Amino acid sequence: MTTPDAVPLSGPRFQTDPARLYREMRRDHGSVVPVLLDGDIPAWLVLGYRELHQVTGDPVLFSRDSDLWNQWENIPADWPLLPMIGRKQPSILYTVGERHRQRAAMVSNALEAVDPFEMRGHAERFADELIDALCAEGEADLIAQYAMQLPVRVLARLYGFSDEEGPALVTALNDMIDGRERALAGQAHLAGSMARLVAERRKEPADDVVSRMLADDSGFSDEEIVQDLMVMMAAGHQPTADWIGNSLRLMLTDDRFAASLFGGRNSVAEAMNEVLWEDTPTQNVAGRWAARDTRLGGRAVRAGDLLLLGLQGANSDPQVRTHASELTGGNNAHFSFGHGEHRCPFPAQEVAEVIARTGIEVVLDRLPDIDLAVPADSLTRRPSPWLRGLTRLPVRFSPVPAR
Repeated sequence: MTTPDAVPLSGPRFQTDPARLYREMRRDHGSVVPVLLDGDIPAWLVLGYRELHQVTGDPVLFSRDSDLWNQWENIPADWPLLPMIGRKQPSILYTVGERHRQRAAMVSNALEAVDPFEMRGHAERFADELIDALCAEGEADLIAQYAMQLPVRVLARLYGFSDEEGPALVTALNDMIDGRERALAGQAHLAGSMARLVAERRKEPADDVVSRMLADDSGFSDEEIVQDLMVMMAAGHQPTADWIGNSLRLMLTDDRFAASLFGGRNSVAEAMNEVLWEDTPTQNVAGRWAARDTRLGGRAVRAGDLLLLGLQGANSDPQVRTHASELTGGNNAHFSFGHGEHRCPFPAQEVAEVIARTGIEVVLDRLPDIDLAVPADSLTRRPSPWLRGLTRLPVRFSPVPAR
């Protein structure tokens, strides 16, 4: 399936100007783009809104079963994307059919039982602790010192981890998600931590997400639950951290959101929703595999071909976004949480939204005169085609005492 004009899914443009890059890809290749992953492994990037809807809505033709991949013989054991595109992974990501529906129900039920007031209380407490650690300085990096710390601390508490285990989990998750030389080590740390927690809760259940998953009567093994917890932690932490960072960047650099810096609350929700349309944390997702030869967006897709879900590209598809410059308002028809039976479960979306919104509101409440400390055009993103987030968000503010 390799084509001579395939686009490498790497390079600085995913960091500097992905919107223009997706427009050029669509102009040159249409809605389904031939791309190359690390090691020149071929795949298709689905950028069309309608095509992405078709792929995510047909789990039989476009399967989540990675065993179908026709490139496994070309994948080395140390391939850095293996944590994202695994083989024989007994997790919810790679199961299909009725077994997947049972697993999705187990995860959803365990998260749905989380008390939203208790969760918001945890988020506020951890957010206040993080602000307490920096508020007297008058300056901070809201990515490293705040956004990258908050979601995993809340999630770890909900799952059943101790607060002390949070920082190491942050490091492991970031290493794993970045897909570089420390990816496999990060994955190993996360797996070991989850396995220990599951073993502890198997002996002594508590009121937490892990215990509720273990109590499910669908007969999943401890290994399967460990894998699902790793997926939940990775999917819940980094995109939520980037949602906080990207929303704060928008509110600090766009005059339309200035009111929210002085106590307005509607603008927070508007900024968060606009980020999901225009600057979504999860840009591209791997993936789906064609169960048989087919055609998609005018392309001949062969059985076993890998299709990557171009969430940001689809969100900005001019076929559905005819007025791209207009505010999206309350329109939630974006792909930022996926679509179809493998979409992010609704309770997980609610968890992410509570953590992100609470995190943003605590910043605005505690640091009311906050301002960007560097020119807006000097802010940089992580060099990843998968997740879009800031490397730093330097701010200044009037020093205030810790609570």
